[in-house]
Amino acid sequence: MADATRSRQDAITEDEITGTAVPASSTSVGTEPPTLKTSNAFTTLMSPKKSKPQPEEIHKTPNGPLTGQTTTFIGRDGLGAYIASPAAFPASRVIYHNEKFVVINDLYPKSSVHLLLLPRDPTKTCLHPFEAFEDTAFLAEVLVEVKKLRELAARELRRRFGTFSKKDKAREVAMDLEPVPAEHDLPPGRNWDEDVVSGVHAHPSMNHLHIHVISKDRMNECMRHRKHYNSFATPFFVPVEDFPLDAKDKRRHPGHEGYLASDLICWKCGKNFRNRFARLKEHLEEEFQVWKSE
Repeated sequence: MADATRSRQDAITEDEITGTAVPASSTSVGTEPPTLKTSNAFTTLMSPKKSKPQPEEIHKTPNGPLTGQTTTFIGRDGLGAYIASPAAFPASRVIYHNEKFVVINDLYPKSSVHLLLLPRDPTKTCLHPFEAFEDTAFLAEVLVEVKKLRELAARELRRRFGTFSKKDKAREVAMDLEPVPAEHDLPPGRNWDEDVVSGVHAHPSMNHLHIHVISKDRMNECMRHRKHYNSFATPFFVPVEDFPLDAKDKRRHPGHEGYLASDLICWKCGKNFRNRFARLKEHLEEEFQVWKSE
């Protein structure tokens, strides 16, 4: 009974939990492939020079695995493998890692950019986020790393979509100059950080603590179900900045609140699609074109 109750509250499907296969394609509708590969994610994205889209993921893997740990993890424990031995995974999966954190591209992304931050502190990694973030010192460390990831995600959004954005037009023109101006001399352009959110699910489907850093667009073919969408469009998604939560915060009881089964509301315009997920998906494509051109 407990397993059935947990399953009803999961934001992902059983296939996603077991992770038996990588999706055949995770390309967002109307976008480049959501995964990119460069020699160094940070230096490439921080460079003012334009770079052509690549077929795989950005990556940087500076440190080795934690010693004395196994990489045999299945089902809901699947994220533990990345925490234990991040260097065992290809650059297409692990973006970077250090002694305290591992950052990966979500295996089933729900937006054009969808990263997961995995803390490696063994006293926290198997705790529910509501409990883990009661430790304010640990929360402070997580917030610092989240800020770095938000900046990385924002730069990636600019790299992919800056040429479409009206607010980035002057910056794009400047980047075509020879030589390319230094970063501090470029027009500021669009604040892509406003298009990135970071937080946790009130009911995590995976056992290891993880924080989502995800773009707002919700454009990816892995976004296939009502619960996928509502897990990021309702209070089921708790911003990391809201922690620690008050003891009476209703988000502590996501099943009782029924967030995943609530009406489908467009994240951008607020239109209510009730339970018409297919129609919402069509609408999201329309909103995506508007969003990236702003």
